[in-house]
Amino acid sequence: MKTILFTGGGSAGHVVPNLAIMNEIRYSHRVIYMGTNGIERGLVEKAGYTFFEIECPKLVRSLSLKNLTIPFRLKKAVNAAREILEREQPDLVFSKGGFVSYPAVAAAHKLKIPALTHESDLSAGLCTKLVAKKCERVLTSFPETAKLFKNGEYVGSPIRKEILRGERSRAKKKFSLSPEKPVLLILGGGSGSRAINEAVRADLKRLLSHFDILHLTGKGNLIKDAPEGYIQREFEQDMGSAYAACDLVLCRAGSNTLFELLALKKPCLLVPLKKGSRGDQLENALYFEKKGLCRVLDEGSLPLLFEELMKTHRDEALKNALEEAHIGNGLSNIISLIDKYAATPPAQA
Repeated sequence: MKTILFTGGGSAGHVVPNLAIMNEIRYSHRVIYMGTNGIERGLVEKAGYTFFEIECPKLVRSLSLKNLTIPFRLKKAVNAAREILEREQPDLVFSKGGFVSYPAVAAAHKLKIPALTHESDLSAGLCTKLVAKKCERVLTSFPETAKLFKNGEYVGSPIRKEILRGERSRAKKKFSLSPEKPVLLILGGGSGSRAINEAVRADLKRLLSHFDILHLTGKGNLIKDAPEGYIQREFEQDMGSAYAACDLVLCRAGSNTLFELLALKKPCLLVPLKKGSRGDQLENALYFEKKGLCRVLDEGSLPLLFEELMKTHRDEALKNALEEAHIGNGLSNIISLIDKYAATPPAQA
């Protein structure tokens, strides 16, 4: 049985795709994880996997004295990762990106352990650029992204199989939603979106006149005395049911969520994150908008939210484009490559 060490974190977007792959191979491989004491630890341990914690510095995207200490702290993190790899002897390291993943890939490279990395976004993130030459292949969700790397390979996005299995009538009962009324699902990312939450609640009366609403608000963002037809959850584990229940989605433009919605052919209005972002969400959103597969609303135009949601809900051309689009699941492609590159036992440095 081959041992595969997964790494990635800093946000749920770097962890959930890893879990999709891990859950598919957990009975045929020994699966372990390396990350920091961040969101990745909670998600991975809750899923029942062995977790190895390291400390890893994060680049501050502004002039900061903290950045001066990064080389020293990063070296320490790589050494810590190397100790774990030497002890656990994985046959392959699989990285899903984020600053968390650099030490594991760098240590694997030094130990001559093969590594793969997967880039979710249209434009490559900093960590992907840093580890690309240390990996056997740079796997991508978008075909255009693969062309940016000599060792790039387009495989698609790893979509959780459980989200494809939701059943609509059962899902509506689960969330106490009307069997007749269309349902608006609102997502704000792993920690919720204050801007989206506030815009929705500012126009809740009008929205509820047309939709039942299932709102995943993020931790600490619930309101008291919610009106009828407005269902709140801080977080929903059963996303298959949440997707199955809805007719329309309002959300940010994280790549993983986008590919899930496209695979399920759900009409969506995207509000890309800008502040604190490198612009990846806007690029993802505009890419699919040009293909007629979604609509995009700038965060500064959230006062027009109701009108834009109604346009999206009534957009027959969008619905037809979604029906005709083929969005494959990258899981099987990724697992085949994991098996291929894990086939040779790791060499000792």
